[in-house]
Amino acid sequence: MNVPNPFSTGGDDTFDAYDEFVPDSLPEPGLFLADHSVLTGPDHLAVHRLARSLFETRGVYDMTFGYNLARLNVDRRHPDAGFRYAREADDDAVLRAEFTPTTEFCPQSDTLTVGAMRAFNGEGSRHEYDLVRVRVAPMHQEATAINGKLEQLEAALRDGEDSASSAATDSNSAPF
Repeated sequence: MNVPNPFSTGGDDTFDAYDEFVPDSLPEPGLFLADHSVLTGPDHLAVHRLARSLFETRGVYDMTFGYNLARLNVDRRHPDAGFRYAREADDDAVLRAEFTPTTEFCPQSDTLTVGAMRAFNGEGSRHEYDLVRVRVAPMHQEATAINGKLEQLEAALRDGEDSASSAATDSNSAPF
């Protein structure tokens, strides 16, 4: 049985190369990116290389697949999942990132999107954006709640709070 190695850097047909833009392996841009400048080609690749590096630095890993979350964009087994990016229409210094999980009930979507937002905004010296706004695609069953939490985190960032220490949760959502 041929089981693909998620840590492989090539040599099989499971993953696209990181240096090529393959629209068929990416989710369609969703509502969060509508009416904004969706990145394609080299612009998408540049932001996604940044995401891969930041996610590695900050440990944003999909535990189901055991790899850096950015690798989902090049995983041919999940062509409708991953990140799409857009520059905000009214402000080129703001990047929008929309995460489409592999399923509408992905239990990691909350953790992964908060981790992605903290990685992008906690490493602001490594990119040109003043703010990176992250949302989960509306197909997720908890999109409203997750995106509400991300909006709170974003508000904390805009108010100057440290993204690494902002909880962006209310006390009723804590597990203990």
